[in-house]
Amino acid sequence: MTQPSLPELLHAAVTAVGGTERPGQVAMAEAVAEAIDDGAHLLVQAGTGTGKSLGYLVPALAHGERVVVATATLALQRQLVERDLPRTVEALHPILRRRPEFAMLKGRSNYLCLHRLHEGVPQDEEEGLFDQFEAAAPTSKLGQDLLRLRDWSDETETGDRDDLTPGVSDRAWSQVSVSSRECLGATKCVYGAECFAEAARERAKLAEVIVTNHALLAIDAIEGAPVLPQHEVLIVDEAHELVSRVTGVATGELTPGQVNRAVRRAAKLVNEKAADQLQTAAEGFERLMELALPGRLEEIPEDLGYALMALRDACRTVISAIGSTRDKSVQDEDAVRKQALASVESVHDVAERITHGSEWDVVWYERHEPRGGAAYRHSGASLRVAPMSVSGLLREKLFTDRSVVLTSATLKLGGDFNGVGASLGLGPEGAEGDDLPLWKGVDVGSPFDYPRQGILYVAKHLARPARDGDRKDMLDELTELVQAAGGRTLGLFSSMRAAQLAAEDLRSRLPEYPILLQGEETLGELIKNFAADPRTCLFGTLSLWQGVDVPGPSCQLVVMDKIPFPRPDDPLMSARQKAVEEAGGNGFMAVAATHAALLMAQGAGRLVRASGDRGVVAVLDPRLATARYGSYLKASMPDFWYTTDRNQVRKSLTAIDAAAKQAD
Repeated sequence: MTQPSLPELLHAAVTAVGGTERPGQVAMAEAVAEAIDDGAHLLVQAGTGTGKSLGYLVPALAHGERVVVATATLALQRQLVERDLPRTVEALHPILRRRPEFAMLKGRSNYLCLHRLHEGVPQDEEEGLFDQFEAAAPTSKLGQDLLRLRDWSDETETGDRDDLTPGVSDRAWSQVSVSSRECLGATKCVYGAECFAEAARERAKLAEVIVTNHALLAIDAIEGAPVLPQHEVLIVDEAHELVSRVTGVATGELTPGQVNRAVRRAAKLVNEKAADQLQTAAEGFERLMELALPGRLEEIPEDLGYALMALRDACRTVISAIGSTRDKSVQDEDAVRKQALASVESVHDVAERITHGSEWDVVWYERHEPRGGAAYRHSGASLRVAPMSVSGLLREKLFTDRSVVLTSATLKLGGDFNGVGASLGLGPEGAEGDDLPLWKGVDVGSPFDYPRQGILYVAKHLARPARDGDRKDMLDELTELVQAAGGRTLGLFSSMRAAQLAAEDLRSRLPEYPILLQGEETLGELIKNFAADPRTCLFGTLSLWQGVDVPGPSCQLVVMDKIPFPRPDDPLMSARQKAVEEAGGNGFMAVAATHAALLMAQGAGRLVRASGDRGVVAVLDPRLATARYGSYLKASMPDFWYTTDRNQVRKSLTAIDAAAKQAD
């Protein structure tokens, strides 16, 4: 019997989801199929509207091997599991003569813990557990959230937090969930047979396609014990996010509040000597954290080093003591002990890592404005440690014994894939070596006609932006652009302070246009309100550069206040830049310019989300037109028609606004 052809399978799948086949999607599916067949590695840039999820799902399902699909956002995970996979599996079933199973798998803390729900939460100040439902006032937001969770626990089949709508606060969820370290384990827990997290793992073991997130993929790579089932194919969607997500998972943090919490949890479970040793070490650490330490700590100050070693050694003593001491008077001792152990081990591991002083780690001190209330009195300072680079980790853990496909709308920076490839631990495209995985990059283009649908305007006449300086000329320009566009503006700012100042200024200048500001409502509400009224503008920072999908007339002007280079005092970015320079490379281009190029590519991608969209991306930073690195940044963005003519842009925006009003 002849095998079904890839075009036949893709046509069936696209028809099932109500889509339209696109040349880029076909090219992507063919490239993915070839990579899987050859056990090779592939980077695929597929523009918005290509239909890339079917471009990788169809060849993966056709091949018949187990595949893990890792995404960065909840929205895409939901789309895959609730829409694309069910329809694709049903469409391909008659042709493949099999119905592949699929499942979602997340980290343990994403699932409701029945033990926590029914037995209570370990109490820091007292022995045993307390009933969080009785402790919280029924009329309070926390109390209402907890009651909703208890009712939901009787209805849910998954226990997955993301299936609870509307959601609950992080504080409420923490009362009914556990981390992997805190979990008693299925064999020791009286609710093990009903455990939602264990059920999700069992479903994943039986599935041919497992949908997960970048964070769990990172945990699987970093930690010794595998979290994901064995698989032959790994597909990383939204791959431009992978390095930052892996870095986040590999970053450790130590705060006085965290240390004091570990002290309280362990105090009743160990002998007095061990408890006193940890208490003394915690007090010494807290005293030092109240001092004004510099940002990055290239060398750990001697007194801080001693405090961290004392903390590490005290934690080690307590960990041994918890294992050997039993106290039957403590209610549900195993759960209390497990939580205490998790807290102390977390402190120990970070203190040990910092005192070990690896040349591949970056350590820095941060001070934040403390939040109100006694519960947060120690939240103002933290000590953080992160890997200088995750490229070696990714090369070793990701690209071994499986075919890896990475895809995104923004993988080609400056015109090629090598910048992103290097961040993933890959050598130049096509290069082979003993420890360099062979890979290739494919750009399947976009279904959109960018030169006809969009304009890239650079305000070349403006003054070069100074750090945190007053930019009256930029605000004047922004006002004129918003007026010409009739609102319809997404403002992407390099800092929250800049977004706030612009919102305040334009609210006074242009009261007829509603200005929404990130942080004043939830992100979902802001985007919903922005999309609902074309006269509205939405201003904000980082999450808006990548998280807004508003096709149609509500978003016809995307403004970037300045090139989003990392701040010069960013400890991790500056350390990475310095390391590249010391190795003989161009640190600015490898780190700062690459960071900016990725954000600008993502930000510019907010403009054209459908074939009928028209508009302008306005960059209010003359350096994009005048600096040597400007061409690299422009080459990373969609191929819009380019101009520095402000009068032409205002006329174009006015015409686009008039056409949109006429269409309404």
